[in-house]
Amino acid sequence: MINKIILKYLLCFALIYSCQDNSKPNYQYMPNMYEAIGYDTYSESDAFSNGIEAQLPVEGSIARGWQPYDFPNTNEGYELAKAELVSPLDSISDLTQHTKNGKELYGIYCAVCHGSKGDGNGALSQREKFLGIPSYADRDINDGTIYHVLMYGKNAMGSHAGQVNELERWQIAEHVMELRSDLIK
Repeated sequence: MINKIILKYLLCFALIYSCQDNSKPNYQYMPNMYEAIGYDTYSESDAFSNGIEAQLPVEGSIARGWQPYDFPNTNEGYELAKAELVSPLDSISDLTQHTKNGKELYGIYCAVCHGSKGDGNGALSQREKFLGIPSYADRDINDGTIYHVLMYGKNAMGSHAGQVNELERWQIAEHVMELRSDLIK
């Protein structure tokens, strides 16, 4: 009985295998799965009904992880940030990690101009590449103004919003305020 079943399977297999023609390709039921259609970046395609090259996000949508910043890039926005913007790190119980990260980020992005002590005597200032970098002790600043300046830049300092995210800007602001308090003492 088992021999007959095995014989039937072998006969079916031989029959199916004998119908194979190696000179012709097999049927492809979903050819786009095997041979992808290459599109050039931002080229016109039929993929979008309105004819645009790339899809736009839904109006009013916010990218994941991005928080809107409602203070404008003006002197009035700077003063408003000074009055209203408060660091969320004050409500976090473990500030030691934030302080450590702020110090490290300050060393990477800020110390080259502002100096490791915040006295405005960084490497670029000493080499006279940028002149007139103020000491933090001479400025009326708080966490909100530092965050605002990191977001937009001010005077000769450009924006650092592309280099540091929201949390990192707050960590740098905390470290700058520590440096300022050390300079004022």
